[in-house]
Amino acid sequence: MDFEHSERARDYIAHVDRFVRERVLPNEKRYYAELSGSRDWRQWRVPPIMETLKAEAKAAGLWNLFLPESEYGAGLDNRDYAPLAEIMGRSFIAPEVFNCSAPDTGNAEVLVRYGSAEQKERWLIPLLDGRVRSGFAMTEPAVASSDATNMKATCEVDGDHIVLNGQKWWTSGAGDPRCAFLIFMGVTDSQAERHQRHSMVIVPIDAPGLKILRMLPVFGHLDEPHGHAEIVFDDVRVPLANVIAGPGRGFEIAQGRLGPGRIHHCMRAIGAAERALERLCQRAVGRVAFGKPLANLGGNRDVIANCRMAIDQARLLTLHAAWALDKHGTFGALTDISAIKVVAPNVLQTVVDAAIQIHGGEGVADPELSRLMGMARALRLADGPDEVHRGMVAKLELRKYT
Repeated sequence: MDFEHSERARDYIAHVDRFVRERVLPNEKRYYAELSGSRDWRQWRVPPIMETLKAEAKAAGLWNLFLPESEYGAGLDNRDYAPLAEIMGRSFIAPEVFNCSAPDTGNAEVLVRYGSAEQKERWLIPLLDGRVRSGFAMTEPAVASSDATNMKATCEVDGDHIVLNGQKWWTSGAGDPRCAFLIFMGVTDSQAERHQRHSMVIVPIDAPGLKILRMLPVFGHLDEPHGHAEIVFDDVRVPLANVIAGPGRGFEIAQGRLGPGRIHHCMRAIGAAERALERLCQRAVGRVAFGKPLANLGGNRDVIANCRMAIDQARLLTLHAAWALDKHGTFGALTDISAIKVVAPNVLQTVVDAAIQIHGGEGVADPELSRLMGMARALRLADGPDEVHRGMVAKLELRKYT
């Protein structure tokens, strides 16, 4: 593969990097100060500084950079978008500033590639404009959701409507005051071939029968103002026109959605790892114990070197996966995508752990490092746990010998 980014991508890299350094990072403390701080998600609000930064990014043309379709986005392929995702990953709030945050990115990709003209007009355009946000309702508390064929939630066709029933959780984004709709995945025909049973349906957040039970904490954090909701769908009735691409195509859509999304997650994780390594090194040279900087004590230099090498290896592997996805599509890049989904979050977790360790007692109390650790650990489950992705890599490797 060619590791050289296009001239257009290099221009975006320079502009996004400058914007993150000059506008986003200096405003992170203000963003968190403007949150409500409430444990009741119904009291949450969007920090005004976020809307200010979004307007600035949009005016600068740094908007919807994740979409390769130039009609809707920047026209960058996955390989050229990857370094931008890494830069955004250095800040918890940067992806939203550029309208490039999950789950909106995945939902937008679904609507661009599978949505009807009516669905695009009603739901996609406001999402791409940054006027609304969205959620994705797939995981269920009662079954092992790493295997989507276990799904119990249903979406049954009833005349010119479709009726949704079931319980979902980890529906990220559903607590956001701007959340306008969810994409719900459920079983339409339990007798069909196992990968043709499911459908994806657009559900307005205020649909009758949709009840948000709570926001799930991630190591105590509720991730205000977006949240990760547990939701009951009790005879939620929406027009049949809200089914994306038609009944029975949910599994196909899910596979198409998750490929690019995993690239985005992994590159953001690498950016977060770079931030953690920066914190580690600053502490190593600035803190003195036993008459020496921490960098000169014990095996700390080995720790720093190992972190540096691990991050660089993960970046190269992720870029290769992005290149393979562009060249061969999701099903032609399954090994690469599964491999990075294991490697990148584990590298982030390792680097954050080292950063916490070198900060001593201060490390476990540091809010930034705590958020980074929570992000790393959760990513090892989101979009499929490590074990599932290792299983895929092994399956495809063994296929060469059978």
